[in-house]
Amino acid sequence: MKVADVRAMTLDQLDDEVIKLKKEQFNLRFQRATGQLENTARVRVIRRDIARMKTVAAQKRAGMPEPAAKADTAPKAEKKTKAKSAKPKAAAKPKSRAKTKSKE
Repeated sequence: MKVADVRAMTLDQLDDEVIKLKKEQFNLRFQRATGQLENTARVRVIRRDIARMKTVAAQKRAGMPEPAAKADTAPKAEKKTKAKSAKPKAAAKPKSRAKTKSKE
């Protein structure tokens, strides 16, 4: 479920939806334990939906203003690469092997 849809819900609707999702999560856990779960990704989606709804509900209870929609007009800033320093890196020294005396 999208965050915009969740933010449009009232607190009562959010609480009801969280309860519904927790029941579904419970059923998915049993299906996974018995080997009947076909769509394993659904467990992750449900867990994240529950967290998303709880977060929005907590924000509404705290009276936080809803965040403004992100504008796509502002381009992302490009990452600057570090200039290479003037010092060259030390070359790796070859490992010396201990010479063994052969017995004759």
